[in-house]
Amino acid sequence: MQRKALNKYIAGICILIMCAVLVSCLSGCSCTGSIDPTDYSLVVNPTDSTQPEVTQQSTTEALPENPINFQELKNLNKDLYAWIRIPGTDIDYPVAQSSNSDDNYYLHHNYLGNYEFAGTIYSQRHNTKYFVDRVTVLYGHNMLNGSMFAGLHKFSDPDFFEENQYIYIYTEGHILTYQIFAAYDYDDRHILNSFEFSDDEVYAQYLKDCLNPHSANAIVREGVELSTDDRIITLSTCTNYNSNLRFLVQGVLTDDQRTQ
Repeated sequence: MQRKALNKYIAGICILIMCAVLVSCLSGCSCTGSIDPTDYSLVVNPTDSTQPEVTQQSTTEALPENPINFQELKNLNKDLYAWIRIPGTDIDYPVAQSSNSDDNYYLHHNYLGNYEFAGTIYSQRHNTKYFVDRVTVLYGHNMLNGSMFAGLHKFSDPDFFEENQYIYIYTEGHILTYQIFAAYDYDDRHILNSFEFSDDEVYAQYLKDCLNPHSANAIVREGVELSTDDRIITLSTCTNYNSNLRFLVQGVLTDDQRTQ
C-alpha cells in the first residue's frame, strides 16, 4: 500500500510539472515578452481616427505631425512600413511586407512577427513600400470577430459605401488619401501577376474594368474618372460564401500630404 501511495504521489508531481511546462510554452507562442499583439499604443499618437483635415501648405509652413511613430514601429519589427486607417470601420492597423523568403509570411503572423492566425495587413514584394506603383494590393483576413479586413464587407452596403469615401495610408513622411471608387467580388487570381501594368493599354483597360466590374454585387461611385496617370490601391479579403472569390475595395490616390 505504501508503495502504491508513493507511486501515485510521484505520478502526481510529474503531471504538475508537465502542466507547468505546457502553460509556459503556450504563453510564449502568442507574443514576445509583455507586449500585447493587439495593442498598438506604442506606435500610434492619440489622434482623432476620423478623416484628417488635409490643408494646402506653403513651403515656409511647418509640416504637420505624422500620427504614426515610425521609429517605434521599426523598433518593434523592421518589416512594418505603413499604416492603414479607414474611418467608419475598425480597420486601423500597421502594414507589413516580409523580408524573408515567404512572401505571405504575414498571412498568419502578427505585427510582432509571431505566429497568429489572424495575421497582419500586408503587401507582397511585387509592390514597393512607397505606394508609387500604379496598383498596390494589400491583403488581410476576413476574421469572424470583425478584425483585420472583415470591415471591408461594410462597403457592400450602398448607403455605407456612399457615406464612407476614404482610405488613409500613413508612411514615413506622408499621409496618402485614397477615394474609394468601387467594391465588388472578384476571382482569386493574383492581380499583380495577371496584368502587365507597365503597359498603358493594359492599365487603361484594367481601370475601365474596375469602373465596370463583372460582379452582381458591384458598387461603383458615380462621377469618378480614372486615367493611366492615376495610382490606385486594392484591398483584398475573402468572402463569406465562396472560397474562390475575393472581396475587393479599391481607391484612387487623391492627395499626398507631406508630414514631419
